[in-house]
Amino acid sequence: MSTKPDAVADQPEEAEDSVAAATQTLAEGGSVVRLKQRLPRPRGENGRFIQIAPEPLPEEAILPEDRFLDREMSWLQFNERVLQLASDPTVPLLERARFLAIFASNLDEFFMVRVAGLKRRITAGIATPSASGLEPREVLDEISEGAHELMGVHARVYQRHIRPALEDEGITLLRPNELTDADREHLDGLFREVIYPVLTPLAVDPAHPFPYISGLSLNLAVLLINPKTEREHFARVKVPPLLPRLIRLPDTPGADTLYDARFVTLEDVISEHLHHLFPGMEVHEHFTFRVTRNEDLEVEEDDAENILTALEKELTRRRFGPPVRLEVADEMDEHVLDLLVRELGVHAKEVYRLPEPLDLRGLNIVADLDRSELRWPAFGSMTHPDLAPVERAAAPDVFAAMRSGDVLLHHPYDSFSTSVQAFIEQAADDPQVLAIKQTLYRTSGDSPIIDALIEAAEAGKQVLAVVEIKARFDEQNNIVWARKLERAGVHVVYGMVGLKTHAKLCLVVRSEGESIRRYCHVGTGNYNPKTARLYEDLGLLTCDREVGEDLSRLFNQLSGMAPRSKFKRLLVAPRSVRTGLVERIDAVAEAARQGHQARIAIKVNSLVDEKIIDACYRASQAGAQVDIWVRGICSLRPDIEGLSEGVRVRSILGRFLEHSRIFLFEIEGEEPVCYIGSADMMHRNLDRRVEALVRVTDPRHIHTLTQLMDEGVSDDTSSWHLQGDGEWERHHLAPDGEPLSDLQSHLIAQYSRRRRKARRR
Repeated sequence: MSTKPDAVADQPEEAEDSVAAATQTLAEGGSVVRLKQRLPRPRGENGRFIQIAPEPLPEEAILPEDRFLDREMSWLQFNERVLQLASDPTVPLLERARFLAIFASNLDEFFMVRVAGLKRRITAGIATPSASGLEPREVLDEISEGAHELMGVHARVYQRHIRPALEDEGITLLRPNELTDADREHLDGLFREVIYPVLTPLAVDPAHPFPYISGLSLNLAVLLINPKTEREHFARVKVPPLLPRLIRLPDTPGADTLYDARFVTLEDVISEHLHHLFPGMEVHEHFTFRVTRNEDLEVEEDDAENILTALEKELTRRRFGPPVRLEVADEMDEHVLDLLVRELGVHAKEVYRLPEPLDLRGLNIVADLDRSELRWPAFGSMTHPDLAPVERAAAPDVFAAMRSGDVLLHHPYDSFSTSVQAFIEQAADDPQVLAIKQTLYRTSGDSPIIDALIEAAEAGKQVLAVVEIKARFDEQNNIVWARKLERAGVHVVYGMVGLKTHAKLCLVVRSEGESIRRYCHVGTGNYNPKTARLYEDLGLLTCDREVGEDLSRLFNQLSGMAPRSKFKRLLVAPRSVRTGLVERIDAVAEAARQGHQARIAIKVNSLVDEKIIDACYRASQAGAQVDIWVRGICSLRPDIEGLSEGVRVRSILGRFLEHSRIFLFEIEGEEPVCYIGSADMMHRNLDRRVEALVRVTDPRHIHTLTQLMDEGVSDDTSSWHLQGDGEWERHHLAPDGEPLSDLQSHLIAQYSRRRRKARRR
């Protein structure tokens, strides 16, 4: 194992030059991952390629076959944008370290779900060409090429930029040869008392088959020599995932260490003590490696009497999925690598040689250090002015505010705890509240919202929780608090068979005199107080009669049998979100065709659905302006002559995760139509999930959302621009070299001014 701090220097010269060039491209705002557009060849009924062109469509309906960008490569480009932020010296240092950890976590999920799913379909013989025209194996090849490039740049950014910058600030990640005698003495005790008892070394010999390597586990491949026989043996030591990945060392006595922090990796501590695990054997070499497996769950709901029980069983099988990626230390011997490749059954293209340390998710520990000067400026969410009590010490009366008019929330700028959380807590405490109905997709186990629902149930209120326990990678947590709710007397249901419930809804039924009134919340983000401080989301608090009736019908669908429900202010997937939005897009296109100024503005996390994209193309061809603000994947190609000259696609990443969804339709001389809600423009959202969009009707709120969309796609705002060839270009500097406006910083200042102005009223 190398003890040099920069193991990248040991890579072959060609690979080093390639990574260096890619890093430079990234620093200049260019794209490393390049989409390759290919016209799909026509096939006959038997699947063979044919030369005969298909029957032409009517002229107004013809759209080019290569109009879609590949979704998998587009996702890699999104993660490349995350990596660009980690490479940006204007971003605070600890935030750059965080972006490196986010990149690593994102890529893990990409391999576990997207790559694993693609491989599974190929193996089963059911894979079909993508909408971009690429064959499944071509997509895998493109992914392999792009992922190798990005992971190499990721490691280089850490080794060459982030690590030295951290050291300059007194934050060091030490290798074993850099430890002092005092450090070693401290680690010796830690190893004996804490680490050694939980280690399980597994040897490989005729009596011990090659051990199972669980997904995302970090491991040491150890070569041992028997001094008596001089025979070589192989052993595997798993780095315990429940122990801290980075171990903080005591401060050096006498040094100015007020703000210093010294760390060593857990695997390095173990490697320095391997002789304790194999007494009588000579430790010849050791290398780290890591396996990524297919970890996407499959539960056949039609055959499961109880989906909760079925999911619990499936979770036990998750760690046995087939491998899709093998990361190894770049200095690993070939014969050790050959052993791992053979025993794990991975392809050469699925092997990623990287400098240590592997798995840079551990940098989250560094990013959590209390060094405010190395972070974004401090920010605290503020109570929405419409919810702020006159007496500052008093709790807000959310119901009274909602009776005065709809309240449009914008998190994290508007506090989640004094709005949505306060709404649910007030409902739980209010003796006039008869029922609370709530969807839950992801939330924290110690969530005050869960506590409020339990309190309401124990007080005798009717409480319904529609729990989506299949929210990916949160399944185990969701099962725990679903059981907790059931024990408290909450009516827990798991939605509709075959559909995930992704809608963000809360309905409160309250007795008021001779009648009842329904208070509602429809949002774009989860009911999770922790992520609400990091995710940008929108929410509407309203006691509008139509919205209340719509939510009552929808909750009846989710908890019982009401398949034919019709809605007034909601669009609900899988029945009406796609069709409703396409109708609106087509109406804008028709207005543009008749000579009116018309515009479509959409903000989503991902835009993949072909019918939505084709509707946007038709609108552009008709002369409408189409603005797309997307965080992640985009399969639409902008600025193509005759197809999408009127389409702009922008992406914004920053300190908050852009997560809200907005759908805005403007026609000259008419009132704009605007929806917000939970649905992204992807097949899974529109066909396999219960999603809800609510129409925003207050002119003030429509103006606010229009202004937000205008700022998001403005050329004066720092963002990434998607080009017609599929590449993303970063635009963060004006022609004079000055930084363009950072939207999130601008919104922090804007909402602060709004709050101060409200206090003076």
